[in-house]
Amino acid sequence: MENNPEHFQEQFQNLKAEIGKVVVGQQKILDQVLLGLLCGGHVLLEGVPGLAKTLLVQTLSSCLSADFSRIQFTPDMLPGDVTGTQIFNPKEGVFSIRKGPIFSNIVLADEINRAPAKVQAALLEAMQEKQVTLGDETFKLPTPFLVMATQNPIEQEGTYPLPEAQLDRFMLKIHVGYPTREEEILIVERMAGSAPMPKLSQVMTLEDLAAAVQAVQKVVVDDRIKGYTVDIVTATRDPKNNRCADLEKFLEAGASPRASINLIKLAKAKALLDGRNYVSPHDIKMMATPVLRHRILLSYEAEAQGKTADQIIQAILDRIEVP
Repeated sequence: MENNPEHFQEQFQNLKAEIGKVVVGQQKILDQVLLGLLCGGHVLLEGVPGLAKTLLVQTLSSCLSADFSRIQFTPDMLPGDVTGTQIFNPKEGVFSIRKGPIFSNIVLADEINRAPAKVQAALLEAMQEKQVTLGDETFKLPTPFLVMATQNPIEQEGTYPLPEAQLDRFMLKIHVGYPTREEEILIVERMAGSAPMPKLSQVMTLEDLAAAVQAVQKVVVDDRIKGYTVDIVTATRDPKNNRCADLEKFLEAGASPRASINLIKLAKAKALLDGRNYVSPHDIKMMATPVLRHRILLSYEAEAQGKTADQIIQAILDRIEVP
């Protein structure tokens, strides 16, 4: 198999084209989801219902021939509904394991913020260690393993804010917006018409994906790019020492070193899908907002002035010197 960046770029362009037979628009979102997949990172999608988030994930799974499961999170859920449980067999007097829907390659956690804290905690081991402990046994999750979670940005009754520890487990947080007028017309024609949905082809195997993941590891990152990345992340927690003193009043807490690690990983994946074997400062800039927006905590003053996390991150990018 070829190992040059152009080979993998072509593969993923074919994958996007196949997904485009069903999903209209959402190219930027799809790009970021694929980058998360390449890096083995989990993705948090925030958007109102009806924007094809579920359809996108199902279609991606079909084109990859990957196992897919959807978990609808509700306030009355128990941890076992996600991870699985032990079932006692009275005839034999032994317990057997029934694995939960978390045991899939791609898991859609729909409306994740509707489940209580004990269910959120059950996900932490799976998302970080890629394993699940049931009773005395620990089971490895399949490879690849990707959690794509959705949440509604509008605060409603029956929702539980995600704990910071869990938010930090998500490599990316993606804002899903409304389609353009032209895209919505195409959506209506496709979904409200009588023509059957097109049959999808498997354009990539899990072996192809594994080869691409290995290729990401070989993408070169210059030391100056590493320093630039760390400067951006540390500016969120120590603005004074990073030419961002005027932003300190807007930041209550900043991002951890995990943000720096994820930013470098995603920049390498982006470089590969752009047909390059090296990371540029532009790659870092493009990935900074989705990596950092859920990892910084804004102050009361920022909220009072209507500042958003995205605006603060952009202000940091404008101040940090590009190598």
